[in-house]
Amino acid sequence: MEPTRIVIDTDPGQDDAVALLTALASPELDVVAITAVAGNVPLALTSRNARMMVELAGRPDVPVFAGCARPMVRTLITAEYVHGPTGIDGADLPEPAVPLATGHAVDALVETVMAAGEGEITLCALGPLTNVAMAMVKEPALAGRLGGLVMMGGGFFAGGNVTPAAEFNIYVDPHAAHVVFTSGVPITMLPLDVTHQALTTDTRVGRFRSIGTRAGDTVAGMLDFFDRYDEDKYGTDGAPLHDPCVIAYLLAPHLFAGRRCHVEIEHRSEATMGMTLIDWWGVTGRDPNGLVIDTVDADGYFDLLVDRISRL
Repeated sequence: MEPTRIVIDTDPGQDDAVALLTALASPELDVVAITAVAGNVPLALTSRNARMMVELAGRPDVPVFAGCARPMVRTLITAEYVHGPTGIDGADLPEPAVPLATGHAVDALVETVMAAGEGEITLCALGPLTNVAMAMVKEPALAGRLGGLVMMGGGFFAGGNVTPAAEFNIYVDPHAAHVVFTSGVPITMLPLDVTHQALTTDTRVGRFRSIGTRAGDTVAGMLDFFDRYDEDKYGTDGAPLHDPCVIAYLLAPHLFAGRRCHVEIEHRSEATMGMTLIDWWGVTGRDPNGLVIDTVDADGYFDLLVDRISRL
């Protein structure tokens, strides 16, 4: 079977970094390009961190493009209070030698998708949807050319993690999320409801360290740092490992379950800005525009991640 061709749009972030390493270690996936966006930290750092991951994975052939440095409408907010000033604190890696690819990430998204066959490219979104929405605005035909969009973001029963109503990725650029969710692209959404089931317990982090490689040690170091904020916040043993859920879903969809729902993005009210209004019970009668995942086999998920990181 031919590998699934993907583009990863990301704002690394320790959990994004683990997702990148997992994808780059998986022969079932052909990572055509990585596009960086401002989010967890500013663009200069997210584009740097993505290049560090392609080097760590031994995949400097995968181009990394820098994209949008701020949201479409609102002022950028970042999350150094979670991820540290570099975004990937806990990783002990040299500055990347591989340069950024020439050109803007939005242009790269448009050119890559439109040059491929219809449905050939699946887009994986791990951060705010600014690059994705701007590409859809620039080329309205892009949504219809994608094989699908698999994204981490939003929440319903779990509420929000940056405001009572909103999850970080959607809150950073709710206007972009609105563009994407009204574009008609087939969406698979992995919200906080599922990622909060996948906790980086001490035992699970120890499995990465026991691999005994630079990649394993780097992942363990990043997760040790990443754990601290959420453990204090939620009172749990470990933190939700959000973004690798996107890659794991592509590799092993049997580990996940959900239902098709209509999802609307609140982008007008400051009180609920960035809220994902998920019609889980079908009360509006509106047609579903996404598959919303709410369950994961957490042990199977970490088994998969450990297996892939051990290949690097």
